[in-house]
Amino acid sequence: MPGALAIRPAREEDIADLVDVHIASWRAAYRGQVPDEVLDGLDATRGRRDRIWREMLADDRQRALVAERDGKVVGFVNLGPAHPPVDPAIGELHAIYLHPAAWDQGVGRALFRQGEDALRSLGYRSAILWVLETNRRARDFYEAAGWRADGETKIEQRERWTLHEVRYSRTWPAS
Repeated sequence: MPGALAIRPAREEDIADLVDVHIASWRAAYRGQVPDEVLDGLDATRGRRDRIWREMLADDRQRALVAERDGKVVGFVNLGPAHPPVDPAIGELHAIYLHPAAWDQGVGRALFRQGEDALRSLGYRSAILWVLETNRRARDFYEAAGWRADGETKIEQRERWTLHEVRYSRTWPAS
């Protein structure tokens, strides 16, 4: 039986674990949606991911939370202002990823709720997130949490592949 779940702010000493979780999650969640050679080559992106995390943790407009079980980081959520800036009153849930070993245990739901709470505590009454159009598992997860596809889409061209994404949004009632 897994130990108690703790959700806390991410720290610099978590970066290697954050990169590990991100890569493991991508490999499991995106197989069949992203080219295999991209997923199989993710270890080569560790240095870039490490730099991105360091910059994000140093940015006071951003927040990152980790889910930790038995002293091990098993997931993260990061959030902040919407990118590209659409409206300063709109926040964005930039990413939520769990290690596949933590899937289907309530970790994602708990982490997601904490991410939503963090967005509200930063003063955002509404927020957006982007998800791969073909990622039905994630889309079902967001919809179960009350988020809805709002009709916006984007195509992100990578070096050798293309991402087709759908935007989801959520507005919280005034408290």
